[in-house]
Amino acid sequence: MRSLSDIFDEYDFLDGDDRYRLLIELGRTLEAMPDALKTDATLVRGCSASVWVYPVPQDDGRLHFLADSNAAITKGIVALVLAAVQDRPAAEVAAMDVAAALAPFDLTRQLSSNRTQGVPNMIALVQDTARRIAAG
Repeated sequence: MRSLSDIFDEYDFLDGDDRYRLLIELGRTLEAMPDALKTDATLVRGCSASVWVYPVPQDDGRLHFLADSNAAITKGIVALVLAAVQDRPAAEVAAMDVAAALAPFDLTRQLSSNRTQGVPNMIALVQDTARRIAAG
């Protein structure tokens, strides 16, 4: 997965339609999430599209997430959120300000409120999971 700063460098250079295309392409790069993991327990509440996020704690304390969405642009937004936290130590993910890391993308200005309304819930789910795993 590309770093968030690398993604932003490209995103910042583009205009509206190309930004949409970039987000869709990011969504296509997400690791496949098996359908068996797309359950009510992994569903992110409050999203306009269906979004599933599944944590995979690593032996070294890092968190790896599998995620998917049934909407291409939303899947790209999920990929952005994961780019901020993927494969980092659980304690670091729990303590970081993910919303601030995503702020340069100004998603609320670039996308409709329907597209971005679930972002805080995605972040909360990722960080709640990280806190639980970091606590042991």
